[in-house]
Amino acid sequence: MDFRILLVGHDSSLLNTLLISLQMEGYQVAIAKPGLSAASRLFNEPIPQLLVLELGSNNESGLEFCRRIREHAATSLLPVMMLAENSSEQGRIRGFEAGTDDYLAKPFNLREFKLRVRAVLRRVNHQLAHREEPVLLVGELRLDQSAHRAWVDDIELELTALEFKLLATLMERQGLVQSRQQLLQDVWQYNAGVTTRTVDTHVRRLRSKLLTARGHVQTVRGVGYRFQAQTTH
Repeated sequence: MDFRILLVGHDSSLLNTLLISLQMEGYQVAIAKPGLSAASRLFNEPIPQLLVLELGSNNESGLEFCRRIREHAATSLLPVMMLAENSSEQGRIRGFEAGTDDYLAKPFNLREFKLRVRAVLRRVNHQLAHREEPVLLVGELRLDQSAHRAWVDDIELELTALEFKLLATLMERQGLVQSRQQLLQDVWQYNAGVTTRTVDTHVRRLRSKLLTARGHVQTVRGVGYRFQAQTTH
């Protein structure tokens, strides 16, 4: 499995060093600033298998960012590793309370960091192998919920976290009409600033990525959307 890692933080020098080191290990790595840049990477691109969150002097903003990740359905299970200046026991406790999976105090040994990354990703592989979420198969479309991957025939789809959850929700309720309000509640959990127009936009983007399977997602005029085994064109 090709692991994707997202590095989030303000220390550009440190993050660039980690980027190069992880790329040499064969990982796909990207860097983002905390806040909107990181949120865009998480929700508008294929979800990574690991988030490395570098905490600067303002630890509180990083901890709050981690809490928000845990509260969102699409990223609630995303493994998070914190790199923090606070090496105290209380600092580590606060990190784990915020939802981190691993906590490494700065400065740290680069080899130890890579070993910790490898250990977290090994746990991810183990969890994927033992989870019981079904593989959904409809015609040429196959969706593996445990691996968070989807294919049309043999072509893997590059879906964002929200697009994947939207598709999984529709497929699980095959044949049932889902109103925009229902999808807002189940996929977006009524996040602030999200409107029914957002649902339409994401459905349109999802359809554009489904290739020959796009016809499975049908519009029910004036109500919402429905996933059907028989496609329309």
